[in-house]
Amino acid sequence: MASRSSLLLILTVASVVSIISPATSQTCSTQNVLSAEKTPFQTCLDLPELESYLHYTYNATNSSLSVAFVATPSRSDGWIAWAINPTATTMSGSQAFLAYGSGAGAPPVVKTYNITGRNLTEGRLAFDFWNLRAESLNGGRIAIFTTVKVPAGAGSVNQVWQVGGNVKNGRVGVHPFSPPNLNSRAVLNLTGTSTTGGGSKTPGNAGWMMTNVNLEVNLGILVLLGTIIIF
Repeated sequence: MASRSSLLLILTVASVVSIISPATSQTCSTQNVLSAEKTPFQTCLDLPELESYLHYTYNATNSSLSVAFVATPSRSDGWIAWAINPTATTMSGSQAFLAYGSGAGAPPVVKTYNITGRNLTEGRLAFDFWNLRAESLNGGRIAIFTTVKVPAGAGSVNQVWQVGGNVKNGRVGVHPFSPPNLNSRAVLNLTGTSTTGGGSKTPGNAGWMMTNVNLEVNLGILVLLGTIIIF
């Protein structure tokens, strides 16, 4: 009888861990993403659509915004993009940084695009930027890094993000038009908080505190399940 209870406990724990692990691992606060200066970003957000994440630091002294956008392409030959729209909260008019894989062992390609309607035109952006690069991360994810110049005294910017279709011979295919793709835009508050993100980490110990809370809750659930099965 004890052996049967132990087996049930092991199976239940394995099931719970498989459910809990993705939810706790796929958050911005657990990603080891560093800026060009090899330092952590001040703030990160779990964006509300497309399982995407934004790490950023706003420097009011020189009106610059350093970002790392992390997402997984929807297919092996797909692309990801993060953009600022200087004039509206829509996708049309966005000034985008777009990246896609370039083969095994090679860093992703990253380019700049102007978005007009459903057309992506590679070219210069409406604002200055520097330190642009892209990196491949674990799990098939890609990270786009850059620093952009924002208007002096700006309290927020309009951000748009996307995961798209295939890339063939350098030609970028259109993204799906499902609700998550159409809703992947929000106002990014430069003060380190957001009214639309699914989660956030601000400077200090907030991110670590949330991780510890999740761990304690998960352990509590496992202990509770073990008690129910054994008794």
